[in-house]
Amino acid sequence: MQAIESLIANIEKVIIGKRPVIELAVVALLCRGHVLLEDVPGTGKTMLARALARSLDIGMKRLQCTPDLLPSDITGVPIYNQKTGDFEFRPGPVFTHILLADEINRATPRAQSALLECMEEFRVSVDGVGYELPAVFMVLATQNPIDMAGTHPLPEAQLDRFFVRLPVGYPDLAEEVRILAAQALAHPIDTLQPVVGEAEILAAREAVKAVHVAADVAQYMARISAATRSHPDLRLGVSPRGTLALARGSQGMALLRGREFVTPDIVKAMAGAVLEHRLIVRPHAAANGRTARDILAEVLDSLPPPV
Repeated sequence: MQAIESLIANIEKVIIGKRPVIELAVVALLCRGHVLLEDVPGTGKTMLARALARSLDIGMKRLQCTPDLLPSDITGVPIYNQKTGDFEFRPGPVFTHILLADEINRATPRAQSALLECMEEFRVSVDGVGYELPAVFMVLATQNPIDMAGTHPLPEAQLDRFFVRLPVGYPDLAEEVRILAAQALAHPIDTLQPVVGEAEILAAREAVKAVHVAADVAQYMARISAATRSHPDLRLGVSPRGTLALARGSQGMALLRGREFVTPDIVKAMAGAVLEHRLIVRPHAAANGRTARDILAEVLDSLPPPV
């Protein structure tokens, strides 16, 4: 779709040389999913989130996660109105289209739990009252895999709610030279303009749902999930939510590739970003150097794709 291609090209004005990462973030947006950006400091995690939000003609709010953050700082809180004698709900930053949760693992588990309902059900419950979130709602969270002092690792239930986990990675030499040139006078994020509106996002979401998934391809995705659940080196395999995310993400990537159906190659290409963070390696396997990435690669190699 032309609108989606314009969105990706607009983000590339800021995030140079990372088109695969940008595409996966956009696929998550089209699939009504959330993104966890995880990499070392200074690689552009927050800037990628800001560039995506700025490229969309919708609202964005930023939440800087700290240890003293409270759930009410995220969802909002009822405030007593002396004039009316009633409590009025004052919405928190979660009531937006794009919520940028920077350094999410620095928030306490109590604060992190405030995001569970809104990420899965797209609504917020405060004092027994439910409030619906916008039709286009997305959490873009960042965290660093190093400097873990004072951090709180995300629990499995919250990790499973993230559609994809993406490492940004270092640029190569040529890309870093381009970054230096692009920011010689000013940062390109300062002049970035929105190119896609809410209506176009909703239309693209419907187009994603229309991408055909053949029965044998659907069975292939289910076999991948089943293989992770029975793998001896994994304590936790892929949940049904993960299988659904793999299916929807494959449809989204097929749409970006201009295809009308999902192929096994697209499924394998999406599997790492969608499934890897949902796997928990057994301690003895981790002690032997086994990682979720290695085990998932073995699973994909062991399962013959449909022809």
